[in-house]
Amino acid sequence: MKICLAGEGAQGITHADALQNIEGIEIATLAGGIAADAEAFAAERGIPHWSLDLEECLARDGVEAVILTTPNQIHCQQTELALGMGKHVLVEIPMGISLAESRRIAELEEQTGLVCMVCHTQRYGNVYREVRRRVQAGELTLHHIVQQTYFFRRTNENRFGKKRTWVDDLLWHQACHMVDMCYWLLDDPALEAWGQAGPLHPELGIPMDLTIGMRAQSGALVSAAQSFNNYGPIHSEYRFIGEEATLLSNGAGLSDHAGNDIELPAGGGVDDQDREFFAAIAEGRQPLTSCRACLPTMEILDRIQQSIDD
Repeated sequence: MKICLAGEGAQGITHADALQNIEGIEIATLAGGIAADAEAFAAERGIPHWSLDLEECLARDGVEAVILTTPNQIHCQQTELALGMGKHVLVEIPMGISLAESRRIAELEEQTGLVCMVCHTQRYGNVYREVRRRVQAGELTLHHIVQQTYFFRRTNENRFGKKRTWVDDLLWHQACHMVDMCYWLLDDPALEAWGQAGPLHPELGIPMDLTIGMRAQSGALVSAAQSFNNYGPIHSEYRFIGEEATLLSNGAGLSDHAGNDIELPAGGGVDDQDREFFAAIAEGRQPLTSCRACLPTMEILDRIQQSIDD
């Protein structure tokens, strides 16, 4: 299958690496954001065509699908363009930067019948799959999920230290991972949700710190802290406090409260996520993280945003 990859940044690299492990997939064209970077990326990866015009790339002969790893603010617009041109879409989170945008995407997915999938990558990680398996099997009754994510983003740079042309969003992008994971584990689209934000950055115009709380109908709580102000490398961790056990994860593995490692199967992550996208296309079905299936996540984010704004 010939596809278009949109975005030559960090996530573009991540997906390009994953696609090397999936047989029968060819990146036929690259839709870039910065000419010099796009040209270099295409040359390095052996991509035969590149352009700064996404529509031109999508119109190339034989292109059936697109992977969007572009700035948050244009995900909705680009997804609408691709679906309107009859292309299947895998879009990095968030599918939109508002509930209204997210609903438009979910509605268009349903209308077109195309595969439109969002990269809620944690659902494909074996750490979180094992936690969910235990919850679903009744082996772990969750009382409290405690989560922390820390970045250092006081200057508008990506993870390679290059200046960004866009501004990230701590709630609608980074915290979106956590909100989706908790919704997926607790299986409660009606989660009560609230948040509070620290001061806006004087230049970027975004809150650099958030605390988020959620409560499921079961009584299970979620307490989360997010920061772009933290000195040090990117770090994220979960503590799953249950009746039967407490499990801990920093994303790389899973252990119990005593530090004993829990055996997990190999694989998972972005490779499995991207395979799910192409399998759903081949089998004519809705993928695990279709935009429609993940719309409740965006509704929860909207409730958090409303509580911050109020």
